[in-house]
Amino acid sequence: MNPIVLQAADWLSLFAHYAALSLLCVGGAISTAPDMHRFLVEEKAWLTDPQFSASIAIAQAAPGPNVLFTALMGWNVGLNAGGLWTALLGLLLCLGGIMLPSSVLVYFTAHWSHRNRDLRAVRAFKQGFGPLVIALLLSTGWILATSNGYAVKNWPAWLLTFVSAVIVWRTRLHLLWLLGAGAIVGWMGWI
Repeated sequence: MNPIVLQAADWLSLFAHYAALSLLCVGGAISTAPDMHRFLVEEKAWLTDPQFSASIAIAQAAPGPNVLFTALMGWNVGLNAGGLWTALLGLLLCLGGIMLPSSVLVYFTAHWSHRNRDLRAVRAFKQGFGPLVIALLLSTGWILATSNGYAVKNWPAWLLTFVSAVIVWRTRLHLLWLLGAGAIVGWMGWI
C-alpha cells in the first residue's frame, strides 16, 4: 500500500469517528466493526481489507480485552501514514476515541439506572438491547466473512459455521474442540 498523507483534520476525523462509535458499542467495540470497515477501508482508504481483517484477527487471538483491535487499526493507519510516531498517534486516537465517551457515559448512567432500576422504562430499555446486540454482532460477522473473499456461494464454510454455532448453543462441548476441528478442516483444504 502506498503511504497515505493525513492532515490534522484527518486525525481529528479519525478520533471523532471512533468517539461517535463509542456511544454505539452496545455489544462491545466489535459490534461497530462494520462501520469501522466502511469508514477506514471503503470511505477513507486508510486501510486495506486484509489489514482490517488482520487487525481484528490478531487482536482477538491475543490475550486481553477485545477492544484492542481498535488500537491495532489505529496503529496500522498510522503506519500507513508514516512511521512509528504516527502509528502511536493512530493507536492513541482510536483507542482513546472508542474508550473515553462510552466509559464516561456508562459511569454516569450506571449510577442513575441503579437508583431507578424499578422503573418500567429502565427495565424495558435493558430488555430491548438484546436483539440490537445480536444484530450488530451478526453484521460484524458478515463483514468479516465477506471481505476476505468468502462468497455466499462457498456453502461448505457457511455450513461449518452454522453447525459450529448450533453445537455451541445446544451442547456443553468446549469451544477449543471446535476451533481445533476447524483448524484441521482448513488444513486439509476442505474449506
